[in-house]
Amino acid sequence: MQNSLLDAEGVRLSVRESGPVDAPAVVLVHGWAQSGEVWAPDRSFRSYAPDLRGHGGSEVTEGGYRDSACWAADLKAVLDHVGRPAVLVGWSYGGLVIADYLRVHGTARVNGLVLVDAITEIGRDRPGGVIGKLMRAALPGALSDDPAVAVPALAEFWRDQSPGLPGEVVQRLIGTALRVPPRVRGEVFRRDVGSAAVLKAVDKPTLVVHGTADEVVDPVAGEYAAALIPGADLRRYERTGHAPFLEQPERFAAELAGFVAEVSR
Repeated sequence: MQNSLLDAEGVRLSVRESGPVDAPAVVLVHGWAQSGEVWAPDRSFRSYAPDLRGHGGSEVTEGGYRDSACWAADLKAVLDHVGRPAVLVGWSYGGLVIADYLRVHGTARVNGLVLVDAITEIGRDRPGGVIGKLMRAALPGALSDDPAVAVPALAEFWRDQSPGLPGEVVQRLIGTALRVPPRVRGEVFRRDVGSAAVLKAVDKPTLVVHGTADEVVDPVAGEYAAALIPGADLRRYERTGHAPFLEQPERFAAELAGFVAEVSR
């Protein structure tokens, strides 16, 4: 495991790197209030797992959280560091960050896309950003700067979104969420972004994975993306919540490795 610090137009980003340096490149974009630590290392590819701005070891900036161009610049800095085309994998809010990148920079440096229980839009009545009852229940408590309010809300949110996870894993997820300042946890939601044109313009192989029991991002958001992206492969994970890569790690790892190998030839 190697940690790198990148400069994204003046913003310091932390990136975890692992796997053989000559293997296909994969950029793993985490979700809301998490970090690149959530992804398990995989020896079948070279992974780059950035912490989004305001998250994990990356810089907590004053602004940029509502601006698609800023998210696009951050992901561009990661791809600049990779130095070659890569597969982009986005979980939850990470799917929106990938859509932001594609909106600005297109697919020229992308070998393929993997959207995992992801949103690709945000805002009232945006079909690519439909949330489930757990996300609705967590807000606004999870955004509070009062620990007596935020800690129980975040604990319930991470405990219930992926039933069956070991308590140690759930506590790590809660701890990571609490490292993200309340202001950042709220700012990332204060956006109104549609992505229909972006999704329709995708010209690279795309895999859409979604748990059928996801109560954070409604499965209809995944179906929406799969319907708009030409040739997208939608794979439903039955009886699975919001984090298939944690709940069904062997299946997810095998399918991701197979997809990466296929599109990186």
